[in-house]
Formats: sequence, structure tokens, C-alpha cells
Amino acid sequence: MSVNTKKITTPLTKEKVQSLHAGDTVYISGTVYTGRDAAHKRLIDTLERGEELPFNIKDQIIYYVGPAPAKPGQAIGAAGPTTSYRMDDLTVPLLKLGLSGMIGKGSRSQDVIEGMEKYGAVYFAAIGGAGALISSSIKKAEIIAYDDLGPEAIRKLEVEDFPVIVVIDSKGNNLYETEREKYKK
Repeated sequence: MSVNTKKITTPLTKEKVQSLHAGDTVYISGTVYTGRDAAHKRLIDTLERGEELPFNIKDQIIYYVGPAPAKPGQAIGAAGPTTSYRMDDLTVPLLKLGLSGMIGKGSRSQDVIEGMEKYGAVYFAAIGGAGALISSSIKKAEIIAYDDLGPEAIRKLEVEDFPVIVVIDSKGNNLYETEREKYKK
């Protein structure tokens, strides 16, 4: 498996997704949306009612984060990743609509991994415990939906060189599995 450092700019098209491999270090610039469990539940409820989502999800990245309040002069407060499995039951319908990237921490369910392979998406890990460092790559943050959810509201972030690692690529290669195997001896 070749490991590379790559810089990408959103939107995260299917061509870009295909070029990313498990283990790659990636610096993302452009637009990234935030959303945790409460926001995901509302997105799915919106779809089930046949209504339009608050943003076009095709070729987008959702960062699983509930950021701390911004200090004066900052776009956002500490913005460390949330454990991703909490969104697993609500992810596949979004992948089906074209969601192409997710950022969080921790492993994903088999259903999500199969959805990523089927619809062409990638899962990035951000470094847990490094919320203050990560927030320095977020240049602008604007609440675009579900303001009443506070930290869990959906935000549109403008990021520059946001640091992540491809943990599960669109072919199902999964660092959480391959790297553990190396140490079972």
C-alpha cells in the first residue's frame, strides 16, 4: 500500500475519492460541513418527509464535530472529532445522495463501509485530542441549519490545509484492520 501526502480542494468529486488510499495523509482546503448525531437525525427525518436538505450533500464532506465557542478574533473554538460510529445508522442514506467524505475518529460499521464502496466515499480520521490545533485550519464558520442544536448545529466551514488521514478508502481498505493485523504476532 503506497502512502502519500496529498492536498485536495473541495468539492470532493468521485475522481478525487478514487485517488485517495488508506494511509494517505491529506490536507483539505475549501468547504466542509459539520454534523453530529442530532443533526444527522434531522437530515434523515427531512429526507423521509421528502423535503430538501439544508445544503447540497453531493461531493461534500461532513466533519463529525461539536465545536467549542469561538474566542474573540477566532472563527471557531476547539474543534476535535467526535466518535463516528454514533452516526453509522444515519450515514448510508447520505452516501446514496452523494456524500463523498466523512471526518471523525474511530471505526465504522460494516454497513457504512459497504455504502462507501458502493457509492464511492472515503472516511478520514482527524486527530482526537487536538481540537485546538485543528481549529487553526478553520478560517470561517457559519451556522447554516438547526441553530437550536447549539454546538451540534450544522456549520459551513471554510478550511485551509485541514489535516486528516484516510482511514477507510472507497475500496474498503481499512487501516483499523490492516494495522492491527501487523501487531497480532
